[in-house]
Amino acid sequence: MSADPAATPGTHDDGAAAGGAKPLAAPAAAAAGDPAGVVRPEAGMSRIPEAAEGSAAVMIAAGFPKMPARALMALVVSDDGALTAAELAEALGASPAAVSGAVRYLQTVGFAHRVSQPGSRRDRYALPDDLWYVATLRQNPVYDRLGSLSSNLADELPAGSAARARAEDMAHFYRFIAQRMPRLLDEWEQERATDRGRPD
Repeated sequence: MSADPAATPGTHDDGAAAGGAKPLAAPAAAAAGDPAGVVRPEAGMSRIPEAAEGSAAVMIAAGFPKMPARALMALVVSDDGALTAAELAEALGASPAAVSGAVRYLQTVGFAHRVSQPGSRRDRYALPDDLWYVATLRQNPVYDRLGSLSSNLADELPAGSAARARAEDMAHFYRFIAQRMPRLLDEWEQERATDRGRPD
């Protein structure tokens, strides 16, 4: 079945058939005078802001999976940084299956966690309480691991070869990043604290 030409781009899951898809209703929050660009699921928000979609697109171009990137940005622009799976599906115009895979990925990489709601069977998916991207980088040993792997690779290549030189340079780079990252994050936290203390 051919795609509905009236469907709004980005409002249906990539794997779903577009023939039965209809444009989602305009956010009721806007009519109520709520600030533009804020996900308010209780008011029927049907899509995330253009700027959030743009940020997700940059993450996708850098290699981050598409639906997890969009789900992450929906959480970022929500009122309290947490949404249920149903609210995410509404905000993203995505299927429950797509949202399920997205939040599972975000939990695996540490960008979100599940929060139980007393008296409800619907869990919410929330950003970590601390600065999530700093916490993730601090806990991520990928640079150390890549440095070790690159060094091992260099040892297996012929001495004096261009291939070995490239592998050694790669190992040096990753070790450098691993050593500097904690200091860089400390500097960022100090800068952030100072910036928050400045008057507007």
